Amino acid sequence: MNTNDQAVLRDERTVELVHRTTTADIAQALRAREAHTAAGRRKRWAFPLAGTFGIGVGVLVTVSDGTVSGASMGLVAAGLLLWVITLFGPALQARAFRGLLERTGETRTVVDGSGVRLTSADSETRVGWAAQPRYVETADTFVMLSDDKGAVGMTVLPKRGILPPADAEALRALLDAHLRRL
Repeated sequence: MNTNDQAVLRDERTVELVHRTTTADIAQALRAREAHTAAGRRKRWAFPLAGTFGIGVGVLVTVSDGTVSGASMGLVAAGLLLWVITLFGPALQARAFRGLLERTGETRTVVDGSGVRLTSADSETRVGWAAQPRYVETADTFVMLSDDKGAVGMTVLPKRGILPPADAEALRALLDAHLRRL
């Protein structure tokens, strides 16, 4: 008997999920990660502030000079870009994963006392509790996060994939037993 089997025996609770991770799931997870990391929180106020400043200065220069210059239009464009990133950044980032998500297809996930095991047609991954010791719950997902500064490691568990007889409450209880809820 290996150590993973022993961990499951100590904690017999198991929740299984079968799902196809979507770009909406990834976007929701990225938003949750941004809300729970220092860099993400800074970005949420700094980008709009800098964007508004760039647009304001660009318009002010144009109005005061009476001419449209490349520099003033560059400031306006940069300001608009920062606002687009603020409002649509996670959705745009998630779209970059579309091809990978389509190739991955259906994923079977088992959450038990030893951690999380994700199995798809082409791969199997085991994530121990220590690797991603925190989690956040969104409307449609549970998102496990690594403890590093930027929470680079992230596992998305869509609630719609939970197989009966378990439910979101059972998965939440299992995560609460092993991870710190944010």
